[in-house]
Amino acid sequence: MNDDRETVILVDDEDRQIGALGKIEAHRLGLRHRAISVCVTNGCGEMLLQRRALGKYHSGGLWTNTCCTHPRIGEEVGEAAARRLKEELGVDCGLHFLRVTHYRADVGSDLVEDEIVHMYHGRFDGEVRPDPEEVMDYAWLSRSRLVADVAKRPEAYTYWFRHYLEHHPDEIFQGVACS
Repeated sequence: MNDDRETVILVDDEDRQIGALGKIEAHRLGLRHRAISVCVTNGCGEMLLQRRALGKYHSGGLWTNTCCTHPRIGEEVGEAAARRLKEELGVDCGLHFLRVTHYRADVGSDLVEDEIVHMYHGRFDGEVRPDPEEVMDYAWLSRSRLVADVAKRPEAYTYWFRHYLEHHPDEIFQGVACS
């Protein structure tokens, strides 16, 4: 088996662990696995988005929510969310659990995401320090500006982030917008 950083936790429809497999192989086979997504907003209600580095194994160059990852074997999902948020963007803030959701999508390069996603939200107003291996750009966008941009150019955004905007917009945009 690969090291834990390259292994995903396979799950059933109820998010019960049924095995583990290398990350790329699980995506090639389209097997359901556990994932995490974090959405961070600032005091003005703007969301921190990242543009995935071109070297990512899929969806490189696309804009997405603040942070996504797969928990390591034996790692609590909340701990994994905080760890990855700090690794990818240099952001350290309190996170609270929002919900569990599911999506399945072809993400190109013969890879399929079939994820049971544990969603978290945090609030942060400090300096963002992205890891260039993971993130090629970042931006803070208001809900109205983001919704308009996704409507204008949906191909610039990851499938899963468009899914969250469509199905869970009020949860991911917590906070009051500045005037």
